[in-house]
Amino acid sequence: MIPEMPQKSANLYSPLTLAFLGDSVYETYLRTKIVMQANMPVNKLHSKAVKMACCEYQAKAMKSLAENGFLTPDELYIARRGQNANGVSPPKHSTALEYRQATGLECLFGFLYLTGNTDRLDEIFEYVWSMADDVVGDDKITNRK
Repeated sequence: MIPEMPQKSANLYSPLTLAFLGDSVYETYLRTKIVMQANMPVNKLHSKAVKMACCEYQAKAMKSLAENGFLTPDELYIARRGQNANGVSPPKHSTALEYRQATGLECLFGFLYLTGNTDRLDEIFEYVWSMADDVVGDDKITNRK
């Protein structure tokens, strides 16, 4: 089920609600992509997923998306709503800035999903995925197609 809510209706949701949904959307994209790359033991799948689902990776992705002009002004607005949301508490292993940037990315994923904009979700996720070679390090996730 992919909803197709009007943007005006989706804008009525709090940014943290959008991020709550966006977290699961991002995770689903990520896990699907990893499984499609190779059939391997679950602990290896999990290890690869954790590296790209952590807020540090998501923060770097959000920063890159914004700095490289990949996002539209409306998408930047949605992401900023997530970044500026009150009530976010970063985990001990990340900074408040990283956690806010990651929340912005998740907010954007949630918004795009609610509005049924799966083509744009696909484009943004592929951009985020393409960063894996630069960010994940020695235990790289191969970008086979």
